[in-house]
Amino acid sequence: MALRLYLIVSGLAFLMVSILHLCRLLFQLPITVGTVVIPQWLSYFGFPAALGYALWAAWLFFSKPGHPKQVVS
Repeated sequence: MALRLYLIVSGLAFLMVSILHLCRLLFQLPITVGTVVIPQWLSYFGFPAALGYALWAAWLFFSKPGHPKQVVS
């Protein structure tokens, strides 16, 4: 049960991050932390990476319990 809850929470968190990266790319939103401007090109790497982690969590969540590649706790 704890593994399934972890997969839901982490999958949704990574999905939200990927959506934010995509919105940043589509709407050219600037991000400034203190006095440092975060470059736009970082979202070109952040979007597929976060989406990949979200899909991986979904794949593990929906895979069969006896699946050989599923993490065993």
